[in-house]
Amino acid sequence: MHKVIFDTDPGIDDAMALLFLAASPEVELIGITTTFGNGTIETTTRNALYLAERFGITAPVAQGAGVPLVGEAGEPPTFVHGHNGLGDIDLPPSLTRTADPRPAHRLIIDLVRAHPGEVEIIAVGRMTNLALALREDPGIVPLVKQVVIMGGAFGIGGVLGNVTPAAEANIWGDPLAADEVTAAAWPLVMAGLDVTQRTRMPTAYLRALAEEAGEAGRFIWEISRFYEDFHRQGGVDSIYVHDSSAVAYLLDPTLFETRRGAIRVITEGLAFGQTVQKPAGTGFPPSAWDHRPEHLICTSVDSDRLKRLYADTLRQAR
Repeated sequence: MHKVIFDTDPGIDDAMALLFLAASPEVELIGITTTFGNGTIETTTRNALYLAERFGITAPVAQGAGVPLVGEAGEPPTFVHGHNGLGDIDLPPSLTRTADPRPAHRLIIDLVRAHPGEVEIIAVGRMTNLALALREDPGIVPLVKQVVIMGGAFGIGGVLGNVTPAAEANIWGDPLAADEVTAAAWPLVMAGLDVTQRTRMPTAYLRALAEEAGEAGRFIWEISRFYEDFHRQGGVDSIYVHDSSAVAYLLDPTLFETRRGAIRVITEGLAFGQTVQKPAGTGFPPSAWDHRPEHLICTSVDSDRLKRLYADTLRQAR
């Protein structure tokens, strides 16, 4: 079993990834932590609680950072996820689920220390909660089994950022936090736009989920209508599989090819938020990449197998 903390900013694709995790018989979801990004921290926390309540997810939900380590959060991308973060579907006016009293970074620390060597963190939003946990208790690093991040763009196959030509949104939203997280010597892999944009779910695939994957499939169809419209306006006739790619890596790393090396995140200037890897074994003059731990980035993906894994997992859990 994978003991998983899901650090998230729901978000349509976040919701799809959470249902993927919840449906997997190989996953014990032990915590959900929220961050700002696809909505304000109030919106993303409300959405996480709503998803937990609607789909019977018992893991505690803890509200996390509402602003980056430095600067302001900026306006949420309502044109991508809607004003309520879930495609502007109807949501109940109140919930019975309430947030854990601990801040997200403290829940992360407590869960890691309660299960040393077992906890895997999947982070699909800004890295602020993870950075705050590291700052408060750096001793958790050797106790974490693995960190899987959806974030970054490393230029594989010419893939650029999606906020600027240099930067992907999750990293751009708090590049200092991302640089601190990739400076830690825990096992870490990043699934960036290099692979997440290569896996796409077309309308027919999503319609099949609605017909075959029970309530979760119907819900995914409903929220993805807004998301698909956004992609179509950008000339893409399907939806990119961003956050669920990180879950897929956790469940089956053989879906991906990877490259090892030190990672840095640019925290100022024109390339603000850019992720750059110095591949292992390459020689350069002394630089800011030296003495950093080596981590994995995903460089290619078997998209067809990934989509089969996603659909099969939801169908079998219906």
